[in-house]
Amino acid sequence: MKICIVVSDYYKKISKNLLNGCIKELKKNGYNNIKIKFVSGAFEIPTIISINLKKYNAFIALGCIIKGETDHYYFLSQTVTSALMNLSIKSKKPIGFGLLTCKNLKQANFRASITKKNKGKEVAKGVISILNNK
Repeated sequence: MKICIVVSDYYKKISKNLLNGCIKELKKNGYNNIKIKFVSGAFEIPTIISINLKKYNAFIALGCIIKGETDHYYFLSQTVTSALMNLSIKSKKPIGFGLLTCKNLKQANFRASITKKNKGKEVAKGVISILNNK
């Protein structure tokens, strides 16, 4: 099985923690054929997955969107979420949703923490469960 992890590294520390948790969980479960692709922001993730749909058995999207003072957060979160779900359904391939959508940096750091609630690890478990049921 080939798995591609697409990481938005806009918030580098958060993305790094999500990625580390994700990779650790995948490898723990015997998934070692992993390719990592980095993009500048969350908006680019669906495009990279779309371009690579035929090359991999599954994908994991990682990154973080933090609410600012404008409505940009809502538009970006909804657009990326919908695009990833549509790609997954259309391609019949699992795409793990590991994009944190948080109110602030403190909340994001907690959800990405390796020692606390690591969403990267959780998303890897979700993709693994789908792959194991194919």
